[in-house]
Amino acid sequence: MTVERTYLDWNATAPLHPEARAAVERALDVLGNPSSVHIEGRRARAIVEAARDQVAALFGAKASEIVFTSGATEACNMVLAGPWGAVLRAGIEHDAVLKPAAASGCEIVELRVGSDGLIDLENLANKVRASIATHGAGRVLLALQLANNETGVVQRLGEAAAIVRDAGAVVFSDAVQAAGRVAIDFAALGIDAMAVSAHKLGGPKGIGALVIRDGVELPALLHGGGQERRRRGGTENIPGIAGFGAAADAARQAIAENGRIAALRDRLEAGLVALTPDAEIVGATAERLANTTCIAVPGLSAETLVIRFDLAGFAISAGAACSAGKIGASSVLMAMGLPEATTRSAVRISLGRTTTDREIDRFLDAWREIAAAALTRTAAA
Repeated sequence: MTVERTYLDWNATAPLHPEARAAVERALDVLGNPSSVHIEGRRARAIVEAARDQVAALFGAKASEIVFTSGATEACNMVLAGPWGAVLRAGIEHDAVLKPAAASGCEIVELRVGSDGLIDLENLANKVRASIATHGAGRVLLALQLANNETGVVQRLGEAAAIVRDAGAVVFSDAVQAAGRVAIDFAALGIDAMAVSAHKLGGPKGIGALVIRDGVELPALLHGGGQERRRRGGTENIPGIAGFGAAADAARQAIAENGRIAALRDRLEAGLVALTPDAEIVGATAERLANTTCIAVPGLSAETLVIRFDLAGFAISAGAACSAGKIGASSVLMAMGLPEATTRSAVRISLGRTTTDREIDRFLDAWREIAAAALTRTAAA
């Protein structure tokens, strides 16, 4: 018998938006290299530039500040490969930031994170001043995510950026999880660059962008024909870019749905805690994305829960999707200083534009059978 599937892992990837699918299909029929000057080339170029405008509009940026990439990981690597003397970052960052930072050869300055998932702004101010004194203005980078992929906690990025830029440092943000889920005004945030990915907001996989403020210079990571204003060599992925633009357009109009999604999330969390009173909603005291629940139940295994829910027809996750299959505690929750029992038992449930009340009810019924029952068996043993 086929098990009914319910997708509650939108932070890993969002289903392809119908408008993005249509844009990809139309672009597949367009002949021409966008760097060519003939009619076919100009038609391809028009798709790229129309999508650039759409993506810029979603993020409150100028079209000239959008550099298309293969995804946010490439965008993060572009920035972290820059000429930095020091990179300030916290352990809550995604591996797409942590690993290129570690490989850069520059000094890594660890930032303090509270149990609520927010970085300590006073600690940041002290660390950036010390780093500037050592390396000089313009040689220190703050890498601070806008929203966390596991907990949904939204950082005070604007405040952090003001502190850092006043000291003479550069600010970069991994905005992947926030994109399409909160209103982002790149100019108003006062940051220098940010990474975004299409597939998190209903676009195709394998396409993203670096949003980089006009006047900020970084060495190109990929050298070639000088595409993307000489920032990223290689012929543009026309279908992917077209899909990204359409998804960005749809996301800009759908942000108004956050209230409905937040209400579903709140009802879900109330039900989970009622069924398992010892459960902890991680990051609940901080501002969070409207769609994200990270719940930890000491005494249970996150990996086991994910497998059992999958067999029951529910897609949820433990940690980042790119870390799936790795047994161990969540590095994000460890950086928050949470107990080991919490870091090893936390699962993430993330909702999206098509999530329904019925799906929440079905998940709560499954939670009663799987999680609550497992705790009863553990206590009896």
